[in-house]
Amino acid sequence: MIVEAVMTPDPITIQSKDTIREASRIIREKKIGGLPVMDGENLIGMITESDILALLAVKGPSEDLWLPSPLEVIEIPIREFFNWEKTKEALSDIGSRTVSSVMSYPIITVNAEDTIEEAARIMLREGVARLPVLKNEKLAGIVTRANIVEGMGRQREEEIQ
Repeated sequence: MIVEAVMTPDPITIQSKDTIREASRIIREKKIGGLPVMDGENLIGMITESDILALLAVKGPSEDLWLPSPLEVIEIPIREFFNWEKTKEALSDIGSRTVSSVMSYPIITVNAEDTIEEAARIMLREGVARLPVLKNEKLAGIVTRANIVEGMGRQREEEIQ
């Protein structure tokens, strides 16, 4: 079975200059895991839930603050306070960043004529859950793990009949 038979055609996309706030809104409202990123009509990357969540990663206590040993009891809370202030500042900037600043690149794609087995191999090798599908070098759809599992089930049913 070929990818084109199981892909979602005409996927929802986002432009590279749009904000992460907009990408998050679309992902949430449409209940999808990621968006192909476009520069006009050209596919240039992917932004996924994981890319956005990675922006929220918080480091441990700051290494740039040292307090003398009599104050060691309160050193960690003070470090954490400064770390929280840095985190709050970073979070306020995240939503206004452009999609292109966090998208996955280079883009990993599959062709519409490739088999679903090939798409599954690519997903496993690259550790991704969805692939943009190209036809005539243009974005034609998106294929997810769920699409492939459904296609394999359909293929098995056809073999039995």
